[in-house]
Amino acid sequence: MPTEPRRAVGDRAAAEPRRPLADRLRPTTLAEVVGQDHLTGPSGVLTRMLGAETLGSMIFWGPPGTGKTTVARLLAGQVDFAFEQISAIFSGVADLKKMFESARLRRSNGRPTLLFVDEIHRFNRAQQDSFLPVMEDGTVVLVGATTENPSFELNAALLSRARVLTFHPHDAESLSQLLGRAEAVEDRSLPLDDEARAVLVRMADGDGRAILTLAEEVWRAAKPGEIFDATALQTIVQRRAPVYDKGQDGHYNLISALHKSVRGSDPDAALYYLCRMFDAGEDPLYLGRRLVRMASEDIGLADPQALVIANAAKDAFDYLGSPEGELALAEATVYLATAPKSNAVYTAYKAAMRAAKEHGSLVPPKHILNAPTKLMKGEGYGTGYRYDHDQPDAFSGQNYFPEALGRQGFYQPVERGFEATLKKRMDHWARLRAERGED
Repeated sequence: MPTEPRRAVGDRAAAEPRRPLADRLRPTTLAEVVGQDHLTGPSGVLTRMLGAETLGSMIFWGPPGTGKTTVARLLAGQVDFAFEQISAIFSGVADLKKMFESARLRRSNGRPTLLFVDEIHRFNRAQQDSFLPVMEDGTVVLVGATTENPSFELNAALLSRARVLTFHPHDAESLSQLLGRAEAVEDRSLPLDDEARAVLVRMADGDGRAILTLAEEVWRAAKPGEIFDATALQTIVQRRAPVYDKGQDGHYNLISALHKSVRGSDPDAALYYLCRMFDAGEDPLYLGRRLVRMASEDIGLADPQALVIANAAKDAFDYLGSPEGELALAEATVYLATAPKSNAVYTAYKAAMRAAKEHGSLVPPKHILNAPTKLMKGEGYGTGYRYDHDQPDAFSGQNYFPEALGRQGFYQPVERGFEATLKKRMDHWARLRAERGED
């Protein structure tokens, strides 16, 4: 796609006063792209690809405002491909067919087509499959953009024909660079002191488009000669909500971080991720349920109170509501993170479930079966059963597993917390069982 002639900064600002700042600052060459040096820098993946004069289908994966659409346009312009753009939100199979026919016509006339599909993950599997033939025969070079993990959202067949390139969120340095460019285009400085400028960068939350939109809001609000501090800035622009979708990657990434911080006995990190999710508007009862899961999976019987406290915190939030109830969940989070850890019950449960599925409907040994009828007594049900409370140490040491399966060892307590006590008990019973010849 041919690039427009470069204008002086002042001329461009004067000629295009009504266009949003983010659009006016859109790069016209890959070298102008900020924050994606691993892709567009001198040694970047895309730079090397263009140097080799080859362009294959790609999936651009990254958060909003990182330049996915811009880079796709620049690629098409650099290799002189026709650029077509559609959004999976507004397009269906009929639209795709028309697009493919146009691309075939262009190809027959010697010009390839770069088809940019925004939000490609929103296409269903059948729609995604429709791209395969035109990718294979070279009708289009597909560049799909998605904010969601392609491994989960895109067909394996589509992924096998496209290279996934990851776009990173902007860091403070690249966002500051964008602000500098905005000030050059506007030919004026942002009316912010140093602290407020740093706050504005944090508000953008890694989104380049967002920081330029916020900058425009600041310029609109400022009176001549006025300089905003951090407090005034937050009043003017209110607050930008964190990038977070309860059904998508942001949600799963943060709950994973919370769970692993608890498992790793780091209460400070666990509290941080808990508060990140509160701040993003996550359902606190969902978090309460996850804490109950953590208590069962990662602490277990190393501290039996962990499950009690996690469940009590969930109930406390249900009773108190917000904002008081969040404190109960925070208390439970700290307790779980500082509790001794054991996944012995979790591991034992999975092993027992495997055995149950693999060995089928094995009959328990007859001596532990009830015999409510004469027929069952005649079959030997209940014969030889020893009532444990009547035995020495209240322990008979009998076998309770099906004879065809034999004795199994699923639960292996660790020597931490309360499980150390349980291990001593189990070792004691194992010795008695061996002495009484029941193994």
